[in-house]
Amino acid sequence: MKLIAPTQAVPTHIISGFLGAGKTTLLKHLLSLKPENEVWAVLMNEFGQIGVDQQMLPQPQGYEVKELLGGCLCCSSQLPMQIALSRLLSESKPDRLFIEPTGLGHPAQLLEQLTEPHWQAHIAMRALVTVVDGSRLHDAHWTKQNLYADQLKAAQIIVVSHTDRMDFADDQALAALKTEYQAFQQSWLLSSHGQLSLAQIDLPYLGTERKIQPLLKIQKSLPSGQSQPEIKQLPYHYVETAQGYSVAGWKLPKRWQFDFYALLDLLCEQQDWLRIKGIFNTNQGWKTFNFNPEQFNYQSSEEGIDNRIEIIVQDQRDWQRFEEQLFQCQLNQD
Repeated sequence: MKLIAPTQAVPTHIISGFLGAGKTTLLKHLLSLKPENEVWAVLMNEFGQIGVDQQMLPQPQGYEVKELLGGCLCCSSQLPMQIALSRLLSESKPDRLFIEPTGLGHPAQLLEQLTEPHWQAHIAMRALVTVVDGSRLHDAHWTKQNLYADQLKAAQIIVVSHTDRMDFADDQALAALKTEYQAFQQSWLLSSHGQLSLAQIDLPYLGTERKIQPLLKIQKSLPSGQSQPEIKQLPYHYVETAQGYSVAGWKLPKRWQFDFYALLDLLCEQQDWLRIKGIFNTNQGWKTFNFNPEQFNYQSSEEGIDNRIEIIVQDQRDWQRFEEQLFQCQLNQD
């Protein structure tokens, strides 16, 4: 796909957040800060077929708005997003670009697309922003959803909105949330009615290295010098590193079932970790595990899309032994 290259890469901001978090309110305020001599552009994504968010923005005065309707640009085919973004950049030639994905989106997937080599000459990614509704932090049903956690984990900056409506329970929940995500070293900003300065979010994107690989037992069995097979489906192992922390993870097929008590013992026996989170199909039903050094929590869960676990540490280690012990907990060996 050919793209008319701008004179320099366009600073690009992703403003993500769960449904009703206040993304559009923040975006409206940011647009009001546009210098008169600049052209800004907005790419908005709505899950449905009727665009509403665009109508909530003030009438364009020096900025161009394009909507991408039907589905999620984070998860669906890249082609519609690439076409819409290419046209927006080539036709508008903006000095700054904002992208607002649907509240049902996974911003990490969108970020992965936009940091591919194809786009690097055209867009300069800035820190990914996730907006959370401060007045709903006390609602565990809301904050414990997997999508909510995915959006928080992807963020480099977290904007807490509706601070004027937060109560004591929300304040406590916010403190707990900051502790829960401290390994990711994010910046937390408080905002009422979208009031933030552009400088507060106009920070460089700090990339995360993610290495997706075959399971460690497969890697070990490969003949010397043989390249690793391409990862196309589960199971697989991955490692993320960022700002001095490492996250080791495994994604395993949904059909695999694990012995609950053997799995619980294995997780409780781990040493020198910062966080353990997982969801597993066990002989006691689907279970989620949410461990921090202060508290080991597990509970029954809705059926997951796969078995998965992530362990955050602050040092490098050999994960071969852990994988072997994890698979010893499996009941239905393939």
